[in-house]
Amino acid sequence: MPRLRIGMAAAVAGIAASLPPPVLAHGPPAPAPSFPGLLLAWRLEPLVLVPIVIAAAGWVWLTRAVAGRHPAHPPPAWRTAAFLGGLGVIGIALTSPIEAYEGGLFSVHMLQHMLLELVAAPLLLLGAPATLALRAASPSVRRGLLAILHSRAVAVLSFPLLAWLLFAAVNWGWHFSTLYDQALANAWLHDLQHITFLGAALLFWWPVVGADPARWRLAYPVRLFYLFLAMPQNSFLGVALMSAPVLYPHYAAQAHLRDWGPTPLVDQGIGGMLMWVGGDVVFLLAMGLVVAAWVRQEDRRSARLDARLDADAAGQAARPGT
Repeated sequence: MPRLRIGMAAAVAGIAASLPPPVLAHGPPAPAPSFPGLLLAWRLEPLVLVPIVIAAAGWVWLTRAVAGRHPAHPPPAWRTAAFLGGLGVIGIALTSPIEAYEGGLFSVHMLQHMLLELVAAPLLLLGAPATLALRAASPSVRRGLLAILHSRAVAVLSFPLLAWLLFAAVNWGWHFSTLYDQALANAWLHDLQHITFLGAALLFWWPVVGADPARWRLAYPVRLFYLFLAMPQNSFLGVALMSAPVLYPHYAAQAHLRDWGPTPLVDQGIGGMLMWVGGDVVFLLAMGLVVAAWVRQEDRRSARLDARLDADAAGQAARPGT
């Protein structure tokens, strides 16, 4: 038994020694930012770039297919710009100098997650990818896509209240658990973190954007309330990060490996401020866009009503004896 225990201990020690230390899990610590070196600090990850290139190429192919079939009603160019812009934001967040420095500074990591959740996700949805796929698909494929969109699983996941709660839970759960620090030491867990942030954000923004077919359609006043409620939970999370002690040992260890940059506590406070102010600004901008869309809808409704009344009046005037 003692030999077995010694052997097991040696095996565990060997496995532990073979693992990358937490501070090196995503590459060596980045040097102090300087110009022009900062502009060259890109980390071109194939696992990020290949899916982005495939998605962009697929989008262009589908767009051309729809334009060829329906030349009078091609996909709007602005939707293509929105979708490709969303892919570009994902690429910037995960391969640019942001990726190079997110392992050393919590504030940069926060910026990365905000780009995924608050910029990339709504841009992708503004492109209306499901609508484009339905227009480009053959009848049999279209039936399959509609079956998925109308499935119970999608109906549950896209239910606005659940989507809102999931978005909040993902943000609070990652930031106030040991998973956040573990993700900085494990590349696969770090990738899962990015996927959950982006996935929860897509579900959150889906009922707000309302560009694709959905089981749940929110009226514009409800969309405003939905976004308004997102602001306090975002603010509370940002303030909680600002007022908490150092939560992430990884960043405390990183601070000892460099002779530049803020202390871990100041860095965490900057990250919390970014979430609080930056997040609320995005939600306010989104509310403004919802109001603008609401006004346009009312203008179109008024124009249709005026046209109907004018047609009725013209018909009355054309009748004999009137």
